[in-house]
Amino acid sequence: QVQLEESGGGLAQAGGSLRLSCAASGRTFNNYIMGWFRQAPGGEREFVASISATARTTYYPDSVKGRFTISRDNAKNTVYLQMNSLKPEDTAVYYCAARAQPRYYTLSIFQNPSTFDYWGRGTQVTVSS
Repeated sequence: QVQLEESGGGLAQAGGSLRLSCAASGRTFNNYIMGWFRQAPGGEREFVASISATARTTYYPDSVKGRFTISRDNAKNTVYLQMNSLKPEDTAVYYCAARAQPRYYTLSIFQNPSTFDYWGRGTQVTVSS
């Protein structure tokens, strides 16, 4: 069982920055793919970023590529999302998620929210114009 807790959300102006953190419980954090997803009111849960268990590989959708950076510190059981050049359309509840990294896998497991097993409660990010 993995428990996840997000922090760092809040209000930012367009063009500003925020850094989200996600603290994970459990001894096997370094065996998990970690992801960030977001959900705006009335919208579906959307992939934002993911990182492999060893941090060797990261993935982003085009909507955030070049602006957001995911990283992890396996010694601290924590994953981060640095968000720069924020836009009003980034406004959403941001969720941290985790799943075990299998030996063989396809790209979809890094991006599809239905493949993640553990979720935090989310943190609100609001970007004003």
